[in-house]
Amino acid sequence: MKYKDFDGGIGELVRLNLRQLEAGHGIRIVHAVESGSRAWGFASPDSDYDVRFIYIRPMSYYLSLGPKNDYIDGVLDETLDINGWDITKVLQHVYRSNASVYEWLNSPVVYETSPLMMQVNDVCGAFFSSKAALCHYWGTARNNYETYLKEDMVKYKKYFYVLRPLLACQWIEQKRCPPPVLFQTLLDDVTDLGLKAQIEALRAQKVRMTEAEKGPRLSDLNAYIEDRLGYYRELSSNMPDDRKYQWDALDSLFLRLV
Repeated sequence: MKYKDFDGGIGELVRLNLRQLEAGHGIRIVHAVESGSRAWGFASPDSDYDVRFIYIRPMSYYLSLGPKNDYIDGVLDETLDINGWDITKVLQHVYRSNASVYEWLNSPVVYETSPLMMQVNDVCGAFFSSKAALCHYWGTARNNYETYLKEDMVKYKKYFYVLRPLLACQWIEQKRCPPPVLFQTLLDDVTDLGLKAQIEALRAQKVRMTEAEKGPRLSDLNAYIEDRLGYYRELSSNMPDDRKYQWDALDSLFLRLV
């Protein structure tokens, strides 16, 4: 790909930027993945690359008393969106069962990773909360639906920003584990063949459209979305709190990593 003065593949370009971030910030990047529509499997022709990374600083940094940043904004332009979280921030969000962290850990598009991430995955699985994840995905679906899909003409890409979290809710309800990142894997689990055919047709149409293009609102699909939003609002409010409230395993993991 042609990017400014760079002429090569996207993986090579991302890794070049990661090396520059490591040198500029004195960090060690242990995991870097796609996190947006390209990881989900429904990117538009002009979608950017949403790269998220996890990094570790030298131990002396964590032992100092001065104020600390726990994130780095790396690159943001029309092609690349690269930013990352310190391992402390990652593990704090694992404690809260933040769904975004689990997506980073399970992304199908991995630019680079480290054997250390095996330790992270082993510990993080125990902190997954079905209630917290269901609330996250329901809220994401509701916000995108209310913001983007109520007008007569809508961006078809936004349907997938609603459908994917709703299908993630279905996965969590049935399996009580982190949902897969790929939209197709979630769709394969749907038993309503009519709905599946409609979504497949929408996706075939959407991949030919740019980010800004719009089409008529799809009334049948909107009705399905509203039904599922109501159902998962009720379900999430009645689910028991299954979060873990002990720091010991994450504290031990942090000490091993740094």
